[in-house]
Amino acid sequence: MTRSEKSPGDILAVARKHLGFESLRPGQEEAIRALLQGRDTLVVQPTGAGKSAIYQIGGLMIEGATVVVSPLIALQKDQVDSIMSKPAAEAVVVNSQQCAAEHRETLERIEEQSVEYIFLAPEQLRRPETIDRLAAANVSLFVVDEAHCISEWGHDFRPDYSEIAPKLELLGHPTVLAMTATASREVRDEIIARLGMRDPMIFVRGFNRPNISLRVEHFKTENDKLEDLIRRVNWAKKPGIVYTATRKNAGEIARSLNEAGINALSYHAGLRAGERVQIQEQFMAGAAEVIVATNAFGMGVDKADVRFVYHFDISGSLDAYYQEIGRAGRDGEASEAILFYRDANVGAQKFRTGQGKLETEQVERVAEAIASEDGPVNPKELAQELELSDQKVMVAVHRLADVGAVEILPEGDVQINEETDVTGAAGQAVQEQHRHQEMRREKLRQMQEYADSSTCRRVLLLSYFGEEFQAPCNSCDNCETSSTADSDAGAGTRREVA
Repeated sequence: MTRSEKSPGDILAVARKHLGFESLRPGQEEAIRALLQGRDTLVVQPTGAGKSAIYQIGGLMIEGATVVVSPLIALQKDQVDSIMSKPAAEAVVVNSQQCAAEHRETLERIEEQSVEYIFLAPEQLRRPETIDRLAAANVSLFVVDEAHCISEWGHDFRPDYSEIAPKLELLGHPTVLAMTATASREVRDEIIARLGMRDPMIFVRGFNRPNISLRVEHFKTENDKLEDLIRRVNWAKKPGIVYTATRKNAGEIARSLNEAGINALSYHAGLRAGERVQIQEQFMAGAAEVIVATNAFGMGVDKADVRFVYHFDISGSLDAYYQEIGRAGRDGEASEAILFYRDANVGAQKFRTGQGKLETEQVERVAEAIASEDGPVNPKELAQELELSDQKVMVAVHRLADVGAVEILPEGDVQINEETDVTGAAGQAVQEQHRHQEMRREKLRQMQEYADSSTCRRVLLLSYFGEEFQAPCNSCDNCETSSTADSDAGAGTRREVA
């Protein structure tokens, strides 16, 4: 039977026999059918909608191995455990926590074509040995999970994701499936471009979460904002998440909540890896009522009973905000998302948005150093040689690549392109970085517009992601206000806490 001849009945039969599914969820069948036809496919669906079943079923029905790029080791382990608990094909993980013997054995099994599903982080694709073994495994389906990480306009950009496309070419460009829970039109376009997806099928659904009520509360002082946050957390059904922009705020707010008799933990990227794992496990197990966190917390967290997500600080974009509030109410029960907003807080976010400035002289130094080499050079070695941070060099390299001055090779090394005018390319790269920063400012402006708006908040959010919705939603502060206020009183005006 050829790919194009696979029928919905075949898909469901495979799902029942090998994965124990009684039925398919909305959107799964269409995406699987696209994969069976050899079409690159982008799926944007909320967490819990069954995106993983798409590659699990599709992988079984397409001859050859399935590679799944996933950013977190915990996510990889969860997926392997899920597959291995069912009468499906074999699944393995390739990650940095494996001992040398286990790593070697796993690669040998991959090369012998004895496994169907191969889970790894994008960093593993830097290793020539891994690429060589994957090339021998007859990879027919290449899955990029959490695909928003490939986009600099998404909310979790990771540079290693942006270097996946050259690896696809080394594997003969198998069919590509990109998946994410949240992606605006702009982010979707960048995912497609950066992965080199060929005439992809795009499936977008499920952005509306009617069980999550949306509110914005406006404040004049930081103390008023903190007092109201503590009051609302105390009243709210729990568990819940409080997001804040800084590590300092995460610790201080958690302490304030504990002093108010609320069992709260703080989480941020400054903690040791073991501490972060322990804190996350405590929250997931219900040992804490609230977790106060920076945006370092959340990816891979699928706790169904989160009753609220409160933002003590404004997010940098609607992409990030929607992803974070989407962690509430995954069990379908009533939940709430509140943004605690002060105009003064926007300045701090603008400062963070403006970080990553590139100087033309620095970019010239990077370009000249690359051009002076006889062959490809490793960016980390460049950073040491030039006494610049790894991040600064990588930003310069990516901007130079954007303007066609350098090429990032599949192994992660970089080389100058022929006939590159180093000085001219450096200026173009800096202008490209200015464009990126301006885009970040625009995204913050859109977030600010959401906070200040008096129209239906659900309409604003859903239209940003390209989904139509007819107001009123009857589940946001503005719709509630407009339903009770008469038109002469200025329906939908914001409430500000003195």
